[in-house]
Amino acid sequence: MDLDTTEIALFLPVERAGERLDSLLCELLAELSRSRIQELLQSGAITIDGGLARPSQRVRGGEAVQVRLPPREPGHWQAERIPLQIVHEDEEILVVDKPAGMLTHPGAGHTAGTLANGILAHCPDNAQLPRAGIVHRLDKDTSGLLVIAKTEHARQDLMEQLAERAMHREYVALALGAMTGGGRVEAPIGRHSQDRLRMTVRSDGRPARTDYRLLERFPRHTLLRLRLATGRTHQIRVHMRHIGHPLVGDPVYGGRPIVPPGLDEAGLQIWRSFRRQALHAWRLELEHPRDGEVCTFESPLPADLQTLLTLLRNAQD
Repeated sequence: MDLDTTEIALFLPVERAGERLDSLLCELLAELSRSRIQELLQSGAITIDGGLARPSQRVRGGEAVQVRLPPREPGHWQAERIPLQIVHEDEEILVVDKPAGMLTHPGAGHTAGTLANGILAHCPDNAQLPRAGIVHRLDKDTSGLLVIAKTEHARQDLMEQLAERAMHREYVALALGAMTGGGRVEAPIGRHSQDRLRMTVRSDGRPARTDYRLLERFPRHTLLRLRLATGRTHQIRVHMRHIGHPLVGDPVYGGRPIVPPGLDEAGLQIWRSFRRQALHAWRLELEHPRDGEVCTFESPLPADLQTLLTLLRNAQD
């Protein structure tokens, strides 16, 4: 084997029996794109229980999967000195508080200024890891906590925790409408049939579950605490829209804006200038890859969300 080749080993979750292998791998290997996984399957770089894997085969659950990744092309992502809000760092993991407006990693038309570019400058050795050690992501305009692996051992351990739902991610969000209580949204999510940039609830989508509870209620808005049981693209945003309570400021799923009653002109200007989804990843709990110790990290609400809450608390009917 080429010494620069990376190998990934994982076991398929027993509870996912019956699913297509390619679809399941897209979820379990979130650091790889769907097209990359298909390419690896077609080239024979993925084996299952020692035999060649077929993209459409149905899994039994519990099989051993080996993925052989050829060396990365040099210069794929560039290091860039970007200030990072570091919450925790040791020899295995890095936990950062991503600001709203920053992409997690480069994409089409965006090759610089992302969290990944900053990670590569802060941790040059991460250039040897797939996706610079990033194992999960946040939407550009969602703020909050992300964990990054600094070693291949840590990366595989964190990926396994995500696959087994042992890593817990909690969010705070401001939703439209005065909700009456907490609950659970369990609705499959897939790509929108007409708009490929959007996700939607659809019967043939991937299973998705979001639990939520009320933190504070206002006449026309509700502050929520949410916990993900799965990690689908735009999951919270799609699920909250599905139950009729989209997030404040969401440019894709938000629907018609609702202005709090009783705001003066200055307050109205501040409210209308908020143009991102009111969503913050505030708490992250994981088992440390080194020794399995449970670690919990928290992030305070950013200033723009705090400002909205102040306006709501001061507003009068």
